[in-house]
Amino acid sequence: MSMWHLISSASLLVQLVMLVLVAASVVSWVMIFQRSTTIRSAKAALENFEDRFWSGIDLSKLYRQVTGSPDNDSGLEQIFRAGFKEFSRMRQQAGVDPEAVMEAVQRSMRVAISREEEKLEQHLSFLATVGSTSPYVGLFGTVWGIMNSFRGLATVQQATLATVAPGIAEALIATAMGLFAAIPAVIAYNRFSARSETLISRYYTFADEFSSILHRRVHSRDE
Repeated sequence: MSMWHLISSASLLVQLVMLVLVAASVVSWVMIFQRSTTIRSAKAALENFEDRFWSGIDLSKLYRQVTGSPDNDSGLEQIFRAGFKEFSRMRQQAGVDPEAVMEAVQRSMRVAISREEEKLEQHLSFLATVGSTSPYVGLFGTVWGIMNSFRGLATVQQATLATVAPGIAEALIATAMGLFAAIPAVIAYNRFSARSETLISRYYTFADEFSSILHRRVHSRDE
């Protein structure tokens, strides 16, 4: 007896459970490929901008370059732009306390980091939900299918393995589908979460280093 025959002969509720699990699996794989591309691009853009930033280029020149041709995949570029833009704006105001300038710069960079964090963690909650709930959804379909199989025994004169096995087999397919949907989602969630945390940590490190550079600049001009 083929698997397709077992699925087609399952009860309507079990078939609905299977359909939900297949849909969740398909959407999960789409998001896995999309997240993989996004995080890979973000890492490459980070390394590229770090090379430009630490190459000794003048910060004003670098700001003009990234403003003229922005790279939306580069989280560091967004943080740098936000910080330097606020720094330039505050320095144009006469009599502004240097510490007030730095507080405004750090606040702007924190906002930029939060936005980049949202980009990196987009759709991860869906993967976590699929990974945690799919086995239980599949188990529900299995339990329901087995209940139907045992109810069917009441209509036969003699209960044999051949009588009950097809119903149990079709019910267990729901559990298999639940695991098939959950396992890749859990692996992808853990992998992408770790990579996102690494990138976010590097964003904060860059923001601290950039703040130190601007701190020296703002105080050297006031001396």
